Amino acid sequence: MPKTIDANGLALPKLGQGGWNLGDAPQKRESEKAALRRGIELGMNLIDTAEMYGDGRSEALIAEALFGIPRKDYLLCSKVYPHNAGRDRITKSCERSLKNLQTDYLDLYLLHWRGAIPLEETVACMEDLVQAGKIRRWGVSNFDVSDMTDLLAVPRGRNCAADQVLYHLGSRGIEFDLMPWLKARNIAVMAYCPLAQAGALTRMHRPLLSDETLLQTAAKYHITVMQLLLAFTLKKDNLTAIPKAASLPHVELNAAAASIAIDPADWQKIDAVFWPPTAKMHLDIE
Repeated sequence: MPKTIDANGLALPKLGQGGWNLGDAPQKRESEKAALRRGIELGMNLIDTAEMYGDGRSEALIAEALFGIPRKDYLLCSKVYPHNAGRDRITKSCERSLKNLQTDYLDLYLLHWRGAIPLEETVACMEDLVQAGKIRRWGVSNFDVSDMTDLLAVPRGRNCAADQVLYHLGSRGIEFDLMPWLKARNIAVMAYCPLAQAGALTRMHRPLLSDETLLQTAAKYHITVMQLLLAFTLKKDNLTAIPKAASLPHVELNAAAASIAIDPADWQKIDAVFWPPTAKMHLDIE
């Protein structure tokens, strides 16, 4: 498996780390920081967060965790609220994220979801941030094909590097249209919740962690079901997964999932239970 993917000219690791809920629980703070640092040591050097996550607490904890690590050794991605993604607010939002993260620039800055501000205005603002050196590249989150079509129709919209969307074994709708659409345009998929929040999220309303097919397959390869779920996501090309880990054992299991090789026949058995989409599906958002 390649270690990086090409996100429209930006190299991203296949496996990164998510920042949702990080910093919300004081008793977990040291464990969360240790997990982030260990993840970077293991090659998971893309860290994703957002101004929305804990109203900046996630960004602040990540800054503490990364203190002392050379900036060139990791990539930072944050996201801007839709109502802040216009000319009157986006620069302040970006600068606030930079301050929280204690860095001079973001490697990737995403529009968290589509809002009322015209895409043409948001794209122009993103491009201004690139020119100012505050971000290297920009992208979007929770955009379906129709949204992406509108985005690429505006001036410089084709500079979009990534679309961050919900994707895991229990939510495969993007495989039908969005995933191939993005691949054809060299725009990366960033898969959030690739572990389905410990198996809790599934469009099919089927249990993941207690499913017999998944349990048998995981046992065959001497891995956990969570690792199997992550391996499923990582086998897709043009995709980077950003699972969250709040402990050292968890982040080490995530990192090991990148080297798991599952026989195609076993993936076919899993497809028979958690089947791929055969028609357009509504974009799942968590």
